[in-house]
Amino acid sequence: MSESRSRRFDLIAFDWDGTLYDSTACIVRSIQEAVRDVGGAIPSDEAAAWVIGMALPDALAKAAPDVRPDQYPELVNRYRYHYLQHQDDLSLFSGVLPMLNDLRERGYLLTVATGKSRRGLDHVLAAVELRGMFDDSRTADETAGKPHPLMLEELMAQWSIEPARTLMIGDTTHDLEMARAAGCASVGVSYGAHDTRGFAVLKPLHVAGSVADLHHWLLKHA
Repeated sequence: MSESRSRRFDLIAFDWDGTLYDSTACIVRSIQEAVRDVGGAIPSDEAAAWVIGMALPDALAKAAPDVRPDQYPELVNRYRYHYLQHQDDLSLFSGVLPMLNDLRERGYLLTVATGKSRRGLDHVLAAVELRGMFDDSRTADETAGKPHPLMLEELMAQWSIEPARTLMIGDTTHDLEMARAAGCASVGVSYGAHDTRGFAVLKPLHVAGSVADLHHWLLKHA
């Protein structure tokens, strides 16, 4: 009990892609190839990376503003086709598993709040090393896409955790905006999809330059 009360947070919500999972480059390429397939203007790496973390249909629409709405279903299908060609080649960032194990041993509730689909998240969470690692998760297709706070609100309600005791960790401004909208604190990471110059206005407690940096900060300050 004393250790629990000395913690600043009880529930930690992680974004997935670009925060725990080294998938940013694959997602960017898949977006670009999907837009190419439907005849749109191929977005730059930066433009494709900016939409990572949003719900997939919204993300693709923003990445390809010249694509007609009636083409969106095919755009989504082509994105999924390209991503699925490489998803089994992707992996967690080095150091993620030791960090998660340390946090579990210290009694934190570990959750995932991601723009991925439920099907996509369940696929990666089925990996042997991740079974039972997370206490709960929410995806954009079953709640609302970032930066809407519904994912965090549902996670907090499920575990009866107050916003002041909840920490959101992510690599995009969408993650940090979601945390702010939910009344939660946030930590950003600089090794994912977004340029961290947009983080300051959202006031994260820390911006980690690596998984090792994030791990150290969490053990010391969370």
